[in-house]
Amino acid sequence: MNFSLKTSKYTAEALKQLQSSTNITPNILIRYAVALSLKNSEPVSPAGKEALDGLALNRNTVTGEFDYIFHALIAQHLKREITDEEYFPGLFNAHLERGIRLLSGEYKMAKNSEGFFRALLSQ
Repeated sequence: MNFSLKTSKYTAEALKQLQSSTNITPNILIRYAVALSLKNSEPVSPAGKEALDGLALNRNTVTGEFDYIFHALIAQHLKREITDEEYFPGLFNAHLERGIRLLSGEYKMAKNSEGFFRALLSQ
């Protein structure tokens, strides 16, 4: 089993920027990003290994006590059972990469933290 993942440089920068704008820690932003990605019914594309030059993250830090829930949600999104090796870091990272773009887009549309929080709560 793999207990760490490496993000893309884009994701690392987006997490840094969102953290400084919202004061939300990266692990929480990652959970929001994956949740936003899971709302999209389209399948995710796995991240290319060459694009993974961002942050190194520990599985326990990013999913914490909700690891089994994220595993179940990602399996439900695929409409089939998945192995732990498929789930982390591959599928989780693919949802993170898609979701962080959605989350950054939400922040840009909201233009400030208050609007960002309202937009997230309304979804």
